[in-house]
Amino acid sequence: MKRLLVTVVALMALGGALPATAQKYPAKPVRIIVPTAPGGGVDILARLIGQKLSDRLGEQFFIDNRPGAAGVIGTRAVSASEPDGYTLLMAPSSIAITAAIKKKLPYDLARDLAPVMSVASTPYALIVNPSLPVHSVQELIAYAKANPGKINVGSAGVGSASHLAAEMFDTQAGIKMTHVPNKGMGPAMIDLLGGQVTVLFAGLPASLKAEKAGKVRVLAVADPKRSSLLPNMPTIAESGLPGYEVDNWIGMLAPAGVDQKIVSQLNHEIVAILNAPETRNRLIEMGFEPVGSSSEAFAAQLHGDVKKWADIAKQAGVAPN
Repeated sequence: MKRLLVTVVALMALGGALPATAQKYPAKPVRIIVPTAPGGGVDILARLIGQKLSDRLGEQFFIDNRPGAAGVIGTRAVSASEPDGYTLLMAPSSIAITAAIKKKLPYDLARDLAPVMSVASTPYALIVNPSLPVHSVQELIAYAKANPGKINVGSAGVGSASHLAAEMFDTQAGIKMTHVPNKGMGPAMIDLLGGQVTVLFAGLPASLKAEKAGKVRVLAVADPKRSSLLPNMPTIAESGLPGYEVDNWIGMLAPAGVDQKIVSQLNHEIVAILNAPETRNRLIEMGFEPVGSSSEAFAAQLHGDVKKWADIAKQAGVAPN
């Protein structure tokens, strides 16, 4: 009897010593850190996906907003967390730009974070003030060449995605628009509506809303393929600039070292969520393009973006800071 008791106790002790990855995942609430303020696109997507994961897996996936320093604060919090799958990051593609133009960061994207998947994207669009006499990408390029220095292009600030998107457009088109930086996309859009600038790269949902009000003209989308939000609108790439692409993704990452089984499980569950017609239609209505890439594809995209934006920033004269 004593031997049996000793054996049972030993087995119980062994079971308690098993790593978390050998147990059911998740076995407790999971925190999704969002490195942006509540109410924005990343936050909205994280809350929708988090609720769906809670429903499917039986544990709460709750949102923890950590805005500030161009996403560095929230990203750092995840990179420094235990790699047990209970702290995740839902981040915008701008974390790749931050990595490309910042001299020193408290983390290394390649070393300290494990990509899970690109969840969705919010397409960028090339839009103009209606006062500008152009109705296509080709007409804009021709007008810029005929009127050097007379087109002002707005942005959300030096080194922002909207700024680098414009610089990439200039380089590929062989033109030079005058950059007018602002303190965010909201003020930049106000400048476009007021005519202080006449060209802007902005999110497609906001652009469509302004176009319906007759305040802007959408010329093309910056995604590699046509958007389901506007299937008849051409891409910049197919409008004369092959290879032009600004993929404004929102992706999930985990701390480096997380068990690959957890990464695979999260990827599988989120793909199932995105493929559900109700969820897919809701996302599209809100201006998101569902993606659901593999972790390997997302890793390649993330690190490819860092290099691409570093090269574009260098061409634009944006010094690392």
